[in-house]
Amino acid sequence: MTSRAIGMTPNEKQKMFFRSRKKYIAYGGSRGGGKSWAVRAKCVLMAQRYPGIQILLLRRTLLELRENHILPLMEILTGIAKYNDQNHEFVFPNKSRIRCGYCQAENDVYQYQGQQYDVICLEEATLFTESQWTFIKTCNRPSNAAAPIISPRMYFTCNPGGVGHAWVKRLFIDRDYREGENPDDYDFIPAKVYDNKYLLEADPTYVANLMALPPELRRAHLEGDWDALAGQYFQEFRRQKHTCKPFEIPQDWKRFRSMDWGYNDPCCVLWHAVGPENRVYTYRELYVTQTLARDVADRVRDLSYGEKISYTVASPDMWQTRGTHDIEGENIAEIFTGHGVPLMKADNSRVIGWQQMHEFMADAPDGDPRWVIFDTCENLIRTLPLLTHDEHKPEDVSDGCEDHAPEAARYGLMSRPAPSRAKKEKADIWYDDPFDLNKKRRRRNGRI
Repeated sequence: MTSRAIGMTPNEKQKMFFRSRKKYIAYGGSRGGGKSWAVRAKCVLMAQRYPGIQILLLRRTLLELRENHILPLMEILTGIAKYNDQNHEFVFPNKSRIRCGYCQAENDVYQYQGQQYDVICLEEATLFTESQWTFIKTCNRPSNAAAPIISPRMYFTCNPGGVGHAWVKRLFIDRDYREGENPDDYDFIPAKVYDNKYLLEADPTYVANLMALPPELRRAHLEGDWDALAGQYFQEFRRQKHTCKPFEIPQDWKRFRSMDWGYNDPCCVLWHAVGPENRVYTYRELYVTQTLARDVADRVRDLSYGEKISYTVASPDMWQTRGTHDIEGENIAEIFTGHGVPLMKADNSRVIGWQQMHEFMADAPDGDPRWVIFDTCENLIRTLPLLTHDEHKPEDVSDGCEDHAPEAARYGLMSRPAPSRAKKEKADIWYDDPFDLNKKRRRRNGRI
């Protein structure tokens, strides 16, 4: 490979990107990390090394494709590869080909149906929808099945944010894999603007410009924080701050549960404990779909074996009498009670509840947040930072978000005194009759 073809010397993060041999390799994080150059150089390196290889380089729009890749490639590949303007492709003397494509509309992916590419690159992958990514990866197969050139692979560059934020984050940051997805296939190389010395030398003001962005965009584009995105409801959430490694909960700490029920959507149950200074620790999570109420109740009861649970608050719709998957006419709350998990109706004041969560995420006088989540509660940690403001009611969370675990957390924290009233907790007691579905908090003096 000539120095002319790659244009400059790669930095250490870019070298890691070049060397990775995983099936799916992502590179990125903050803006200015040298992503476009890295994927463009990788395409050229592979085209020259492997005769006959077929490469597809995708951007979301034709304008982005032309400005970010076609024009730079025309400059560095002059005399090295022949450019076909009609097909937007570069053909090398060894029969290798780099095709430059775009998918601006959702259905644009179908123009690649039936085609075969040894390598596919999704530039700015978070601008592609999950359905586009799901379809386009079906084209990632050997172009010569009789004599494969290399094992098929895909390269991604990405920043936090965009329509594809959730699926990119799930695969490469959270590493939350579904059935059929092999964790060993995925590799993520984080890169920040500080890794790109060429940009810093060419534009010393670039970092200052990123620093001037609004807080959530600054976190995403300067720090490469995947838990930040424009419109994020809980902008204060930080994994390093609001999560912790599991530890043994002391026996004298008060424990309680909260639940968001779902018939077809996921059902989430959370276990909480109240520590010193009324700090709440969420220490266990059950996240299940398409199952019977009695089965969920049995699992909740079994997971709580040996623990003294003071109470369980649950979504009010569990008291609606309707046909269920279990017993006709018996509501879900009654089924749970019959299986040893008595429930109380949660306070479903949405906006007040979300504000209560803001209060618990704030720092206590000791500098630590009032609510901490064990890092084993994967779905709560995954979905909490993805909540966004409702477009028409910005003080509420959008109903288009996956909010089952945050809803369960909201019910739980709403059952606690607000941090500003936490000192009054000592004056409160609970009657612990496990079959009293109408428990009420009472003062020691007997007043309701």
